[in-house]
Amino acid sequence: MTKPTDRLLLEFEQPVAALEQRIQEIRALAEENDIDASEQIRQLEAKAEELRREIFSHLTPVERLQVARHPRRPTTLDYVQTICDDWFELHGDRHGQDDPAIVGGLAKLGDQPVMILGHQKGRDTKDNIHRNFGMPNPAGYRKALRLMEHAHRFGLPLLTFIDTPGAYPGVKAEAEGQGEAIATNLQTLFRLEIPIICTVIGEGGSGGALAIGVGNRVLMFEHAVYSVISPEGCAAILWKDAKKAPQAAAALRITAQDLLQLEVIDEILPEPVGGAHRAPLEAAQTLKEALLRHLRELSRLSGRELREERYQKFRRMGAFLELAQGS
Repeated sequence: MTKPTDRLLLEFEQPVAALEQRIQEIRALAEENDIDASEQIRQLEAKAEELRREIFSHLTPVERLQVARHPRRPTTLDYVQTICDDWFELHGDRHGQDDPAIVGGLAKLGDQPVMILGHQKGRDTKDNIHRNFGMPNPAGYRKALRLMEHAHRFGLPLLTFIDTPGAYPGVKAEAEGQGEAIATNLQTLFRLEIPIICTVIGEGGSGGALAIGVGNRVLMFEHAVYSVISPEGCAAILWKDAKKAPQAAAALRITAQDLLQLEVIDEILPEPVGGAHRAPLEAAQTLKEALLRHLRELSRLSGRELREERYQKFRRMGAFLELAQGS
């Protein structure tokens, strides 16, 4: 049996971990002494599940951020390999580079051929270094651009999965045109005459996330986060102290619940109790059902209608007030 600590429990999950440890001790003692402790174990398991449900229903923004960054949270490739058939990954930006921080390719979702794009984080230190911790370079966004154009050319719906701290902030990336690459992707996404559905599956950070985040529908998992800047970065700028990240997380309105209220996203996808990493197959099924439902709705629109709807959707975001002169 897996020990609680083997699942990389977060700090706020420790009360549940203590109960699970107690359950293991009782089970081992019962087996050692040939005692039937099934009823006591059942009661403790029910109590642990109830406690976990209570904890996860009252998470603070910074705690949701921890869940979104959990090292075992399902990644783009995890979801693709679970919900899609005939996955064929495409590589390269046609300028001599292939950025592994962004993956993309052709697949079938149900009976529907689709193009898929997504940020890809690693599972361990070696893999994270290879994937640059999910932070794309300009080559990654140019690969994404190539696949967007491919989807448009062949009339394929585009599905994007967002999970990045942000675009790579290195000097080399800036020298190679990071800002231009992101801006070109934004411009392209607004003009494509195909259905586009974006899903924030983990951490959506800054323009690095938005570069594949302009869609007719923007979905977001319950414990994912989406923000113009990381709470740590915001705290370092505003308070000159990264330890103020919890305050920044609350002020930035990074949670799915906040963003739905602000009409930045269109739907919250519920996660299994304890987060998507506790039951990834259940989370994948939720994602698949939502994608198919929205694809059916968008398939009724013409290419021009899809483009216009997407444009108007983003034009409606945000509000401003003009004060009368002298007030």
